[in-house]
Amino acid sequence: MNENKIETTKNKKLILGVTGSVAAIKIPNLIEKLQQEGFEIRLVVTKNALNFISVDSLSIPVYTDDNEWSSWKEHGDSVLHIQLRNWADVLLIAPLSANSLAKMSCGLADNLLTTIVRAWWWFPSPLPPSTSNNDDNNSVSTGHYKPVYFAPAMNTAMWHHPFTAEQIERLTEKLHWKCIQPIKKKLFCGDIGIGAMAEVEEIVNCLKSVLEK
Repeated sequence: MNENKIETTKNKKLILGVTGSVAAIKIPNLIEKLQQEGFEIRLVVTKNALNFISVDSLSIPVYTDDNEWSSWKEHGDSVLHIQLRNWADVLLIAPLSANSLAKMSCGLADNLLTTIVRAWWWFPSPLPPSTSNNDDNNSVSTGHYKPVYFAPAMNTAMWHHPFTAEQIERLTEKLHWKCIQPIKKKLFCGDIGIGAMAEVEEIVNCLKSVLEK
């Protein structure tokens, strides 16, 4: 979806980032439940996520990597990942695959979603010191914190890999993200173990705290 101006309402504004996990099939249900709680949602999907969901059937704005590159033509045009970053009150990434977890924990910005993450409002307080006396260089604030929630979803072997714990700790400790822990159940591959995305109701309950602020 390509919009020169992102319309807004008084509802809490949420970016729902979806990565390439089979748990993405739960996205229509998650969207419905979040809307019932009063969230206005913009969906940002990675290329691999499109293997699991049909965005044409959704009634909310959907953004892909193609929109990032087609939304501007010349200097001065709006930049989509900054526009979305400024619009939102909260970012929810569900499901977060092992691949995208690794990217985000290392600061990679190779698609629309990871670019939003890299530009996100990460610093709670106080404001980081300015590197310049020129106020014009700080026209986009780096110091205003907006919450991020993420719901990992991956095979049990991936979940128990030592890199996974390190990457999650980097996001939760350094960036103050909130992890919605995966659950144990029969996975898509047939294995029984931890790694399935948290239930939709649990994710929605975690996001309710945002509505109270």
